[in-house]
Formats: sequence, structure tokens, C-alpha cells
Amino acid sequence: MFQKVLIANRGEIALRIQRACRELGIRTVAVHSTADSEAMHVRLADESVCIGPPAAKDSYLNIPAILSAASITGADAIHPGYGFLSENARFAEMVEAHGLTFIGPSPAHIRMMGDKIAAKAAMGGLGVPLVPGSDGEVPDLATARDVAGRIGYPVLIKAAAGGGGRGMKVAQSPSDLEDAFRLARTESAAAFGNDAVYMEKYLDRPRHIEFQVMADAHGAVVHFGERDCSLQRRHQKLLEEAGSPALTPAARDHMGATVTAALTKLGYRNAGTLEFLYQDGQFAFIEMNTRLQVEHPVTEMVCGIDLVREQIRIADGETLGYQQSDIRFAGHAIECRITAEDPDSFLPSPGRVAAFHAPGGLGVRVDSALYAGYVVPPYYDSMVAKLIVHAPTRAAAISRLRRALDEFAVLGIETTLALHRRIVDDPGFQRGDYTIHWLEQFVGDPTG
Repeated sequence: MFQKVLIANRGEIALRIQRACRELGIRTVAVHSTADSEAMHVRLADESVCIGPPAAKDSYLNIPAILSAASITGADAIHPGYGFLSENARFAEMVEAHGLTFIGPSPAHIRMMGDKIAAKAAMGGLGVPLVPGSDGEVPDLATARDVAGRIGYPVLIKAAAGGGGRGMKVAQSPSDLEDAFRLARTESAAAFGNDAVYMEKYLDRPRHIEFQVMADAHGAVVHFGERDCSLQRRHQKLLEEAGSPALTPAARDHMGATVTAALTKLGYRNAGTLEFLYQDGQFAFIEMNTRLQVEHPVTEMVCGIDLVREQIRIADGETLGYQQSDIRFAGHAIECRITAEDPDSFLPSPGRVAAFHAPGGLGVRVDSALYAGYVVPPYYDSMVAKLIVHAPTRAAAISRLRRALDEFAVLGIETTLALHRRIVDDPGFQRGDYTIHWLEQFVGDPTG
């Protein structure tokens, strides 16, 4: 087993990885920017190294600084967490070139799935259903018109190197296509340095369903069921559930078998998540994330398996040690992403935390790096906590979530706790009757 793991991340996910390492008897190295010198992940690590000034490009995205930190501390593996460099194939290659183990998939698979066009082609070739769309990149407006005429309006134009909704535009009719196509390419070039786009049929009422998988280096692949991530604003997830209120056990088994068969053929290794749109009983692949997901705790709660521990074991060459038939799904779990934002305007709210009180009790988990006196910096993602609840049924989980949200207190900064309380009290949410468009209608999208 590894002796020392460097965690190339910050905040709650750095803490999450630290805890898994500690339970495995592995020492940890925290890296941090000057803005994070008092952060909890720095305080609790066995060692810490400052890797640069506050801007992420000069610190958490600074590959030479991270590799130097690994070298001077004698780390033998690097866990990237999520975000930052977690899906950077060049980083994974450089980690391996320096004689270290990258705790994640192979650089080749990271690169393949990072290109959305290549990912769709690969998954389609492995028998995974796809959203109707273009056969690869759409290079010009004339081609875009041909594709739209074939699949029918409305259509979605998406960045090939994209994510998080950037470089994504909808054309409702032929008159919208030119502007949507131009804006998607411009936005994609600005965000990713790549203006390549592709097209898909725009679905009017889909759910966003994803499957968590884990694969070892010896050919074994299992899935840990589905998560419903349909509650999104501007393509950013706010609340997730495991399992989905919309899926039957038969649908779960069918899609789970499809994704594990595909990744077995692909020779995939470590953690991954395949994301689908689900409408009218049909699944269609949209992308794959080659990393740990923010919402992994809901899967852990229903399966009872530590996914970070599994990542570390697999990276060290161990086998899964269990089969699909050994995975059991117990109860229902819900996660709320709490961000340092105004719950109505969604404007960022960095600043000093005057008081912090996390809820507790049976079936309640809080993943957070906050503490009273901590200053939330303005330089990074605004998520400051994840509240996860688990109960035998969805109704019981909602009741527990309502109670936990009422107990949760963060003073000194604005947070989205009040928004989550509103969502949980809504009859539509309580019925599980929502799609990926539901939340924006619910909040009115005031900044849209």
C-alpha cells in the first residue's frame, strides 16, 4: 500500500481523501495557495506545501509546483480529487513520468472522454445508446443546418471540449441556428481554447441520470447504481438523489449491465461516471466523467462502500474483491450542495464565517471544510458544504433532510441553505416529479 499520498486539491474533497487515507494508514500531503494557508485540509494533513498565490492557475493548476511538492515530501501517489487537474490527461501522464502513481483512470481514457465527440463515438461503438445528433464535429453553419434538418428542431449545440454548460446553446428553430452556432463556438474557444462543437437533439423534459462505476486493473467492473442529478441551474447540479425516483429496478439493472459491459470492453480502470438523459423510458449517453464526482456520497450511503478507499486500493494494484451480485442498494440518499451565494440572486458571498453549526443525528452526514473564523476566499468554486441524508425510504429521507436543513447554521456569509429548504418543501420535489428544467423555473433564474 502507498506510504504517502499528495492530494492535489482543496476544501471538502481534500478532507474527504485525507480521511480515507488515514483509515488506510497512509500519510497525506496537502498543497495549498497562500489564500488557503489556514484551510482545514492544510491543518489536518500530515504535511503541507504552499504551491503559489491565490489564483488557481498559479497554484492548484500549477503542475510543476505540484510535482515538486510531491518530490520534496517523498509522496508516492497523487489523488487529484475533482475539478482542477482531475481530468487533465497531461497531468496524469506527467505524474506517471515522474515515477508516481496517479489515483485515477489512465491518461488515454481521460483524454478520450474529455473530448465529447470521441467519447460519444466510443460509447456508441460499445453499444451504449446515444442522443440523436451529428456524426462528430460540426465544422460550419451549412453542416449545422443539414444536421438540424435531419434530427429536427430544437437542437443543442455543444462544445466538444466542454463541461458545466459552457459552450452550449439551444436553437429552437432555423432562425435561431446561426446565432446559436456562432455563440457556442465563441464561448467554447474562450472557455476551453477549442472552438469545436457538435450537435444533439434537444430533449424537452429529460432527467439527468448517471451511473457510478468502478473498475480494477484486472478486468473487473461493477456499478453502484444510479444518481438522479436533474435539479440543476445553468447546468450546475444543486441536489442529487440515489436512487432516482423515476427508475424501476429493472431499468437500473438494464442500464447498469450496459455500462459495465461497455467499460469492460474499453479496459477502463478506477472510478468513472457515465451521464445520461432519460426521457420516456429511454436512456441516451451524453458524457463520461473520469474522476470522483461531487455527489459520490449519496452512492456511498446507499451502497455502504467507501469509493475513495476503492480508488486508492485499485491504484495500488489491488482487485475489487467483489462482484456485481455483492452490491446491495439500501434505502434512499439525498445530497444538497451548499454554496456561498445569495439564495435569491446567486451572487457570490465570500467572507469570514462568524459561526458554523452542522446538523447531526442518525443518517446525517456533512462534508465541509468550514469552521468558525474561516475566511471563504473569492478565488475558487463557491461550494462550501455538502449535506447528505440517508433513510429507509425517499419520504423518510426528505423528512430527515428537512430537519437537518433546519439545524444547519452558517453565519457571516450568505448561503443557499434557504433555497434548499424551499426546494424540500415543494410538492413537485416531494413527488419526485421534476426534470432538468424544473429548478430554473422554480427559482426564476434571476440572473438569466
